Amino acid sequence: MAKLYFRYGAMNSGKSTSLLQAAYNYEERGQRVLIAKPRIDTKGAGQIASRLGMSRAVDFLIEPGDRVRDVFAENRARLRHTHNELAGLDRPPVDVACLLVDEVQFLSADQVDDLLRIAVMDGVPVLAYGIRTDFRTAAFPGSRRLLEIAHTLEELKTICRCGRKAVFNGRLLDGRFVFDGDQVAIDGVEVTYESLCAECYLRESNGALG
Repeated sequence: MAKLYFRYGAMNSGKSTSLLQAAYNYEERGQRVLIAKPRIDTKGAGQIASRLGMSRAVDFLIEPGDRVRDVFAENRARLRHTHNELAGLDRPPVDVACLLVDEVQFLSADQVDDLLRIAVMDGVPVLAYGIRTDFRTAAFPGSRRLLEIAHTLEELKTICRCGRKAVFNGRLLDGRFVFDGDQVAIDGVEVTYESLCAECYLRESNGALG
């Protein structure tokens, strides 16, 4: 049975780089993958953009109200048509070997449920990458649901400025940490993020959580 994997970590833990490496590993062995991300993640537009400088166009963007399993099925059919019907009968049939989803924290709980259906009912492994909590240490809806239903949880680690393992994501506005505001604010000119350990986070927030 195919499985749903949640690979999570704080900001700058290499999630997008890991996704791109996983896609490369599949394709190096002659297998096809589909790559997606939520449209709400405007960073990189229609690209998966690693902070190391690597990038790749996604196969489809997930809208807030999309039924992810239906969108996946449409793109799966398109891939089969492109690589099977148009290539002729002299090649072995091609299908999707894996679905990779970046910034999965921005999906709804219902959309995450569809990722499980894709893995279990459609037989396609799903590798979902994202962060667990926002800058206030509250879980994103998509991440919360993945923690509840994913077959496998894998933490991607990074370090805080002090050298300890980072577990939280601090938001900076004009270079200063802030702890109030909307949950979603994609990187921009003024808003940036820093991965922090629990001790450094509590020091910056004066002991406040959430």
